[in-house]
Amino acid sequence: MNQKQFVPIHAIWLAQDDPKKNTAVKLSKRRQLKLHEKFNRLPRKGIILEPLCGKVLGPEDHSLLLEEGGSLVGLDCSWAQIEDSVSKVMNQTKLKPRMLPLLLAANPVNWGKPSKLTTAEALSAALYLVGEERQSRSLLAAFSWGEQFFVLNKEPLDAYRSASSSAELVDLQFEFFDIERPE
Repeated sequence: MNQKQFVPIHAIWLAQDDPKKNTAVKLSKRRQLKLHEKFNRLPRKGIILEPLCGKVLGPEDHSLLLEEGGSLVGLDCSWAQIEDSVSKVMNQTKLKPRMLPLLLAANPVNWGKPSKLTTAEALSAALYLVGEERQSRSLLAAFSWGEQFFVLNKEPLDAYRSASSSAELVDLQFEFFDIERPE
């Protein structure tokens, strides 16, 4: 892996699910990300993947990770407690919140569901979108279902990665997923 373009990966772990099945915990044990239970240890500069923020991770954000030394941070919490978790975390960080465009989950719990990604899938998708495909694939190689994520999402991932703006990226979602376009 080209050391210059290596993106530092972190995750905030709120301990809301079984650590034996948790993707962020597994990646931490493999030393592929740094797991944080305390907010004061988070990186000061970078992007936090936050699925409720309303702003998609777009080409405008890539330089923060690739050229300015920012970190990519995943929010590891239960989907059942997402609103409370987001509120708690976002009040304690200055990281830029970004959400991912629509993608299908490949994990066994939410297989085929739009946007119900594990922390590992979300971090991997973000890396793919910023052009770090090798690092992206390396994260999901830790899971038996990891390659399936790329199979399920090949066309949207490639299209999203080629988008020239966040607005174009948002519009592309409607080409791949049967969702209602907001007014």
